[in-house]
Amino acid sequence: MTDKFETAQFIQGFIAEAEEHLRAANAYLLSIEQAGSDQATPRQVRELFRSLHTIKGLAGMVGVEPIVVVAHAMETLLREADRASGRLADGALEPLLEGVRAIEQRVQSVERGQPVAAAPAALIVKLETLQSPGGGAAARLATGQSTLEPALWLKLSAAEREQLLQGLLAGRRGLVVRFCPSPALASAGVNITAVRERLASIAEIVKVLPESVPVSPRAPGGLMFALVVLTGAEPAVVAEAAASTPEALVPIGLQADSTDPTTEGDALDDPASVEPRQRGIVRVEVSRLDDALDKLAALVVTQFRLIRATAAMRAAGTDVRALSEVLADNKRQLRDLRASIMRARMVRVSELLERIPLLVRGLSRATSKKTRVELNGGQAELDKAVAERIFPAIVHLVRNAVDHALEPPGERLAAGKPETGLLSVTCLERSDNRLELTLADDGRGVDPVAVARRANQPIPTSDEALLDLLTRRGLSTKTEVTTTSGRGVGMDVVKRIAVNELHGELSMRTVPGKGTTFVLRIPLSITIVDAFSFACGGETFVVPVTMVEAIQELDLARAVRGPDRRKAPRGGPDRRKAVRAADLIERNGEAVPVLRLEELLGLAAPDPSMARKAIIVRRNGEPFAFVIDRMLGQQEVVVRPIEDPWVKVDGVSGTTDLGDGRPTLVLDLGALTGRLTGARAEALPA
Repeated sequence: MTDKFETAQFIQGFIAEAEEHLRAANAYLLSIEQAGSDQATPRQVRELFRSLHTIKGLAGMVGVEPIVVVAHAMETLLREADRASGRLADGALEPLLEGVRAIEQRVQSVERGQPVAAAPAALIVKLETLQSPGGGAAARLATGQSTLEPALWLKLSAAEREQLLQGLLAGRRGLVVRFCPSPALASAGVNITAVRERLASIAEIVKVLPESVPVSPRAPGGLMFALVVLTGAEPAVVAEAAASTPEALVPIGLQADSTDPTTEGDALDDPASVEPRQRGIVRVEVSRLDDALDKLAALVVTQFRLIRATAAMRAAGTDVRALSEVLADNKRQLRDLRASIMRARMVRVSELLERIPLLVRGLSRATSKKTRVELNGGQAELDKAVAERIFPAIVHLVRNAVDHALEPPGERLAAGKPETGLLSVTCLERSDNRLELTLADDGRGVDPVAVARRANQPIPTSDEALLDLLTRRGLSTKTEVTTTSGRGVGMDVVKRIAVNELHGELSMRTVPGKGTTFVLRIPLSITIVDAFSFACGGETFVVPVTMVEAIQELDLARAVRGPDRRKAPRGGPDRRKAVRAADLIERNGEAVPVLRLEELLGLAAPDPSMARKAIIVRRNGEPFAFVIDRMLGQQEVVVRPIEDPWVKVDGVSGTTDLGDGRPTLVLDLGALTGRLTGARAEALPA
């Protein structure tokens, strides 16, 4: 069997594990930087070593040697820091951050199936230069040798040889544990992955090496794995973990010329401190969860069909009471199944936000500004698909805050502010299945005059109007292009993602000289949602529950008619007139424009004598009432987004199937209000 065949099954697990430990490594490095050079950080140094050690072991297992080389050089530097009670050498932070970035780039290459670049020589030299003279274990490696059989010794990298020698010098037991896969063991759930996990809990695994052996009853597949380990456990315990016998274990010792009696064991060499903690987590590819969600979506549609069929039987006089009870149970079970699958797809918002401090650090250095970040993700969770979509919007908001909003240190001191600017990001999960993400700064605020000048528009008189200008495509208040901004890409992207793609809300509050706060309200999931179905103009539509503020009876006789300013659009026939200025109704002390949905969508006019209802929604904080014929009910629906740009229309976010086999449009009523430019202003008296 080829090495490629042996490692392919581990690649996805390697990528997932490596990404997790890289995020942790960045967090520990930032924590060390925030602590300052005059303060020891033993815990962070130890945890950083743990993450890099695990990455090195995983990379060695799948044969990505450049990552092993970089991680090993960083490990050696961290061992020296641990001997110094958790104090990094002067100037070590930047090379360590550079090392994490180098590993990230190579993990991405593995994920994309691209060739992995060699370890950056200049970085390795930097890291080695920062190490203590003599290099401790590195010096011992020059003359050190173990009793490990030569065939295995030659397959160890320099870093792995040093790791083995260091463990032996520290007095730990070295062993070669061999595992032979077989159908009998596999049926009992014992494979190389299970053995590796068992051994990791009691030993430090230096290397896992596949060996090709003659086919025999002991090795029916002609394959054997040799695991080189360091442990303090008894041989019988190790043998049991590896489904072997104590007699089959091969000890590893030191040759006489490599013994260094003056060396003391490092705390970092404790196997309990370097192996990853067992957390009872099973990693599942997102594609498998997507497939489960698709199967659930089909069940939801089938349930709609059953409900329709049952209703038809009841109308025909059939006794369907027993069937109705089964349907009620089925509905509850489907809801529970949906909740379980959605929970499996959820990721903690805190994990999404933990990349922000590193982003802010780079921006602060590029702009010569001092910035302090406060993150509070709480226990909120978000569907992974939504998290991946919203993160670019968060990045744009953070960039704008550091580059545009926060003042340089001198300007802040002159204004009586702290020299260091504050950027806070807070997340709250609302009861309407929405996430509220708030990003606030204590900067100079947004200047409406400057924004209006750049947009060549009148000066806005409210935060909502100012936000509308800021989110115009191509608008930038920067007069020159820098590495961080000035290219006209930013707030329009935030609006497109949060409002148009995720059907959420975006609002802003700004106070000159005090700061700016952006609030994003987005659904926790966009695939299977609770929705209202309703009829209008002879057609059936669906709107997500999270989008609706209220549903109420509507008495159009009490509405106040706004001025009729209909105009034929340029180049179009008169029958496609723009909707007339809205009537107004009063609700909770607010004047609410009334928009006739049948006119917006070009549907048949209803019977004037029909009692109608209104769906109240908000856009940028302003209420709008959509007139509909009648409500049909509330149910879970599967939203299929419309991706084809030729049929994509503002105000239509997707389609669903209510069980009748016909596609039903899912409306984005907030986007429909956006098509009525100035409708509210025209409806209000001059």
